[in-house]
Amino acid sequence: MGRSLVFFFLSFFLTGILPAQSKWDSSYVAADADVLVLRTYLSRKFTSLYFPSEDLRYQPNSGLNVGIGFTYQNFTLNLAFPPGFLNRSREPDFPRFLDLQGHIYPRNWVIDFFGQFYKGYRIPDGIGGGQSYLRPDLEVLKVGIHANYIFKGDKISLPAAVHQSGIQKKSAISPLLGFEIYRVQVAGDSLIFPTKLDPKQNYLQADFIQLGPNAGLIGALVLGKGFFAAGTFTGNLVVGSTWNSDSARANWNLSWGYHARAYLGYNGLRFGVNVNYVYKTLALQAVEEWTQEVQTGNYRFILVYKIHPSEKFSSTFSKYNPARIFLK
Repeated sequence: MGRSLVFFFLSFFLTGILPAQSKWDSSYVAADADVLVLRTYLSRKFTSLYFPSEDLRYQPNSGLNVGIGFTYQNFTLNLAFPPGFLNRSREPDFPRFLDLQGHIYPRNWVIDFFGQFYKGYRIPDGIGGGQSYLRPDLEVLKVGIHANYIFKGDKISLPAAVHQSGIQKKSAISPLLGFEIYRVQVAGDSLIFPTKLDPKQNYLQADFIQLGPNAGLIGALVLGKGFFAAGTFTGNLVVGSTWNSDSARANWNLSWGYHARAYLGYNGLRFGVNVNYVYKTLALQAVEEWTQEVQTGNYRFILVYKIHPSEKFSSTFSKYNPARIFLK
């Protein structure tokens, strides 16, 4: 969003949005929903439009965010905003945008929601080494869901790695199997591909839908004395269709993509720190004779402090906890 607009991300139902298939295996995971995890962080989200054949990438006018948040009783709330002194390279007159990414981790599941509404792109280094190429009119909309079932989900806790609301005691690895579906729209007031390159084919707007299965692995590595590394990787093969501004006919084809995330840090009983990165590449259907991808990412540096609130605070919060209210 613009500099004066607060970014907010509300993720909840972290262990309750889907019925738990099993309880945590206590020999692998020490879960404690009653620990209050306080955090402050730096983050950056982005959704880029990339043309592999030309090695050309439209980058959004996003920047670095500063945020605070907490996790308590399986409810997480994070608030962040982009301070001007950390984002001096942003284009001040570009339109505002909205980037909502929800990453939630019920037991036995990994679920990612994407709702990205970007307007205003640029090629910072220009085309052919020239001045920055600005496209305030260019819009990319992407909405979708990516879900995976963890076959050994009772032994691997992503909340321990991401929110540090639990502690992974032993290393573990498990296969993943899931499904994903996306809708992507690309549009501009002028031709999408830069006319400076004089491509043989071009378009003003296109509409994509893609869906299909995915599979991969998840792992958590305990390095000793609170240090850990965790991550997932899934590849997908999807069937998708394309409608562009020059044709009302849908073209159905197979395409591919992958989703990866990585977490590295220290998770103690009182303090924690981690760096993490979530990345998704979605190869869109070819329009005319050239290919394109939407690349989405979110990386963070997080500092954590943990406390155990009073019994009165715990019972009051439990009464009004949005996650529990939702499940009633």
